[in-house]
Amino acid sequence: MASFSIPLTGLEADSTALNTVANDLANMNTTAFKAQTTNFSDLFYQQIGSTGAGDPIQVGAGVKVASNETSFTQGSINSTGNSTDVALDGNGFFVVSNGNGAYEFTRDGNFTQDANGNIVTAAGLNVMGYPAVNGVVNTNAPLVPINIPVGQVQEPLATTTLSMTANLDASSATGTQFPAQVTVYDSLGEPHVATVTYTQTAANTWSYSVALPAADFTSGVSTPVTGTLTFNSSGTLTTVTPTGGAAETVGTATGDVSSIPLAFTGLADDASNLAIQWNLLGSNGTPTVSQVDTASAVSSTNQNGYPSGQYQSFTIGSDGTVTVTYSNGQLQNVGQVALANVTNLQGLALLGDGNYATTLASGTASIGTSGSAGLATLQDGALEASNVNISSEFSNLIIAQRAFEANAKSVTTFDTVTQDTINMVH
Repeated sequence: MASFSIPLTGLEADSTALNTVANDLANMNTTAFKAQTTNFSDLFYQQIGSTGAGDPIQVGAGVKVASNETSFTQGSINSTGNSTDVALDGNGFFVVSNGNGAYEFTRDGNFTQDANGNIVTAAGLNVMGYPAVNGVVNTNAPLVPINIPVGQVQEPLATTTLSMTANLDASSATGTQFPAQVTVYDSLGEPHVATVTYTQTAANTWSYSVALPAADFTSGVSTPVTGTLTFNSSGTLTTVTPTGGAAETVGTATGDVSSIPLAFTGLADDASNLAIQWNLLGSNGTPTVSQVDTASAVSSTNQNGYPSGQYQSFTIGSDGTVTVTYSNGQLQNVGQVALANVTNLQGLALLGDGNYATTLASGTASIGTSGSAGLATLQDGALEASNVNISSEFSNLIIAQRAFEANAKSVTTFDTVTQDTINMVH
């Protein structure tokens, strides 16, 4: 009987609405949870006649659930201070995988590390990203699990370049010496103090001698690298003359020189021979050693070598780049977190654990990096809260409750009418 079937459809639809509200409220504190809203639509209509004007007389058959729409609005971002926690600020999802080649997607950045150093979700899925080789991320490579080299040792890097920003006092007397030092590293990570001794030999002319301590060599003898630096009347370095060689113009033009080769062999720790280029020009192409009438001083030194280092910690940048810090002070990129988005968010399938999967309705996921194609930026040490609005949910709860009660009242009313009809027959 329609009198019973129509309110029963209402009871079923309202029950779904009540379940939706209950699920939203139950997940108020679930990281990055997205609230849902149940939408209704009427069922088909049966024509039981027409008016004198020919207008159809139709009776409805009840209601159905048209959709359970998910709100993908941004939840508030709360700081946690945990380096494995990551929040998305903007559109998109993290890409995760259980290793079977299929990707799932989530906004829940409550990550941890497994026994192998992989960054994983609370459910154990690998967080996927682009790999890095020698600190350089390759965004054209296939996605791989983001791995943190916990417990690993970074190999040392021998110094191959050094630079020194210094001034030599133009008013110094002939024979005045000014020593400057810079620490360099060999292939085994052993430090060596290189001393550059400047000696004024004439007006606008200084000799240089670069040496390591004698104890650093198997022979106990340090053979310095020597030569002469010449400055113009403005105090700018113009030429360098290696001992036994010809004068060479310092500059960037064809035929000019920009560095002095330094070579040291026979190190006592059996490391490889040191071959270092002493860069004479700064990033702007001007010499870094000058000669003006002020006290001789070194304002900065720089070299590219370092000793071995133990893993200490990692951070995730706003662009998703995962950077590891070692005990030797070196930073190295080990990967970049990948993000994804789809054309139709409502077409995503909800899998639980905060995960989603693509469907024919959602379309294929577009995968990229933070900031590209409208994808979100990342905030390390923070989590996105759920977007459940408790005030709205309680309002929806009351509305769904009243609708359920009204439909239940219809059933009891029709039951009374039916009982009265049966009593009339008796």
